[in-house]
Amino acid sequence: MPERTLSDRARRVLAALVREYVDTGEPVASLTLARRGGFGLSSATLRNVLAELESDGYVHQPHTSAGRVPTDLGYRCYVDMLLQHRRTGRPAAAIEERLRAQAGRVPLMDVVLENVSHVLSSASHHVGFAVAPDGDDAAFHQIDFVPLTGSKVLVVVVARGGQVSNKVIDIGEILDPMDLRQAANYLSTEFGGLPLSTVRHRVSAELEQDRTLCDAVLTRALKLARSTFEDLRPQNPVFIEGASSLIEEPDEQAVSVSIPTIRALIKMMEDKYRLLRILDEYIEGPGLTIVIGREHTAPDLRSFSLVACTFFDGARTGTVGIIGPTRMRYPRAISVVDSVALALSHVLSEGDWRQTALSKC
Repeated sequence: MPERTLSDRARRVLAALVREYVDTGEPVASLTLARRGGFGLSSATLRNVLAELESDGYVHQPHTSAGRVPTDLGYRCYVDMLLQHRRTGRPAAAIEERLRAQAGRVPLMDVVLENVSHVLSSASHHVGFAVAPDGDDAAFHQIDFVPLTGSKVLVVVVARGGQVSNKVIDIGEILDPMDLRQAANYLSTEFGGLPLSTVRHRVSAELEQDRTLCDAVLTRALKLARSTFEDLRPQNPVFIEGASSLIEEPDEQAVSVSIPTIRALIKMMEDKYRLLRILDEYIEGPGLTIVIGREHTAPDLRSFSLVACTFFDGARTGTVGIIGPTRMRYPRAISVVDSVALALSHVLSEGDWRQTALSKC
């Protein structure tokens, strides 16, 4: 950041320039600001202000005879101004109603978050994403063992909230489906409601303590559980939608985004868990996180901005947000992401609603 603090006048001029550039996609001249900015300043005075902003790195001039466009630093200053005067976010009533309409579907969390990514993309005309809370801390709800060929078994683990993980294990013997059902019933009853990480430790501890168990059903259930949980680390489900908006935007919002950069974002969307690594790097606590252009550590993302916000499901934290070109409508993006995160928190944190939905899982 430059050492010199911007004057109030310079900040207002910068904000007007950013808004004008986002609207038109064209370099902004001092004459345009004099006509539309409502500053009561002459074009010559505004040229001097723009020259100061350029020397401090907030704007740049693509060509000698052209107007100015904001730099990443200019966008950052503008966003900081927006956040400084931002009102406390409110959940969108229409979003809450739409999310509640999904309450009877299975898997619950996946359906709701997929819907959220669509809402974010549609409202912002950018890429919308939703990341579920950490699966390893999710409360264990139910387990099922499905016999496959030979001694192989498909294990399906359902966590509270409808999050599903599965794996195939080889148990070394052919078991009757009734034996597998008894083992599943025992584990679901004994460990239901505990975090998956706790279930993993409890199963190992009980097997260590009960090496000489006479109860064959219990022993078999614990051994099946150990094979299931010893390396089961549920990935946070990631839902992303809206890559085509970067190319198809009718008002040419993608005009300054290079084809290689768009390809890089699409590639990241195909490798959804790269987004998880990026969010782990950026998000330091609850609330909004905004990363603009060259603030990205990955060079292939420096033509984009990310606006993300955490949500709370009553026990754990997930993330929703949008990714779009640095030339985005930041007031709209911040408002949409903030209100959707709040609506999602309200819906998922409601105890009675969550219990009703879980009974359908």
